[in-house]
Amino acid sequence: MPAAAASRTAFCKDTSGVMRVILNLPISELSRFSVAKSPAPAPNDTPVDPTETGSGKGRATPSRAEQEAARKRPLVPDTKEAKARARAELAAQREKARVGMAAGEERYLPVRDKGPQRRFARDFVDAGWHLGEGVMPFMLIVILLTVLPVQFFQYWAFVALWIFILFVIGDMIITSIRVKRAAKDKFGESKLEKGLGWYAAMRTVQMRFMRLPKAQVKRGQYPV
Repeated sequence: MPAAAASRTAFCKDTSGVMRVILNLPISELSRFSVAKSPAPAPNDTPVDPTETGSGKGRATPSRAEQEAARKRPLVPDTKEAKARARAELAAQREKARVGMAAGEERYLPVRDKGPQRRFARDFVDAGWHLGEGVMPFMLIVILLTVLPVQFFQYWAFVALWIFILFVIGDMIITSIRVKRAAKDKFGESKLEKGLGWYAAMRTVQMRFMRLPKAQVKRGQYPV
């Protein structure tokens, strides 16, 4: 214990001596001593890119106006070439649908013309001759006769027109009955679609080259 106390006493004396020496040094010596102890940081000669100071992986943060403009910008360029290309594609699709409907392709037909029974009725009508095909030419003749300043021709032209229309109505009724009877034999009475006879009758009053879908059978080629 005496030895330990003696060593502590000697350490305190040495420490106090060193502190007195440091306090007696001039201020210039102390500043030179502190500068020597703390090395200056190495200068960074790499130039700083001002665009890297912002966020966004090396890009400056866009302003609010720039963000609004970017959101309003269309994804597809709104140019005259793009509009012309879109119009051309639409016209091509319409032409394809028109040709397909005229040819009787099922996917291009309207709802009233779709189905095997409707096709059967069209083929049945197109295979025969019907008075209704002459309605429009007959009416044109009557109009021309009414232009003549002769009362005799005007009167009998209208009488002949009404007589002809009565025969056309009779042909429509007969065709409707024949189509429904043939469809019953082919598809069955329980599966017969409503309105099939009327559908066939209305087709008889159209001229053959004006019918849509176009006639797919020749005269006398009745479906079986």
